[in-house]
Amino acid sequence: MFPLYDTIPSSKRAYVNYVIIFANIAVFLYELTFFSSETMLDNFFYTYGFVPSKMFSSFPFLAILTHMFIHGGWLHIIGNMWFLKIFGDNVEDTMGHFKYFLFYITGGIFSLFFYVVFNPLSPYPLVGASGAISAVMGAYFVLFYYSRIVSLIFLILPFIVEIPALIYLFYWFIIQVLNGLLSNAAGTGVAYWAHAGGFIYGVFWGVRYRRKRYWY
Repeated sequence: MFPLYDTIPSSKRAYVNYVIIFANIAVFLYELTFFSSETMLDNFFYTYGFVPSKMFSSFPFLAILTHMFIHGGWLHIIGNMWFLKIFGDNVEDTMGHFKYFLFYITGGIFSLFFYVVFNPLSPYPLVGASGAISAVMGAYFVLFYYSRIVSLIFLILPFIVEIPALIYLFYWFIIQVLNGLLSNAAGTGVAYWAHAGGFIYGVFWGVRYRRKRYWY
């Protein structure tokens, strides 16, 4: 199920969301200068991506932030930025620009350490905005559960269908958890536990903002 757009328009310009998308694209364009050299690209990933096993020697403090602005390829960044575009504007609308920025960054950090709990000795760099975007999706799940996600589904032929956000995002979360359990046994290049952790973080903050909305 690939999301095309949601049915809830935002009332304000999502400036922070646009800046985050631009920053990710700018970093990826910089990465492209290394694509002709596998050694240089690996050095970039291992320097600015977060390597869990490094925690036991020299803790990679800088990588806590930089890892969420690095992507491993075209499909990786296009998919992430598309999801952020769809779900981020409404969440920013609710939280406000500055609080949304803090939420996005802390969501990425929380998802990182949630992943590390399950993969503390991994020698491979964790890169990508997926954890932070999963936090945005978790907040959307709580704040805009009544929305619908217009999605492209491929069965025998592709077709477009509206899916309630509550169902779409809950299904997405369960898939991350199941894949995370399988990845621990089989090994995979996708950080499913970062996705699940980010989503949980987003749900927590979504509940907090939903209560505030009802109190005032």
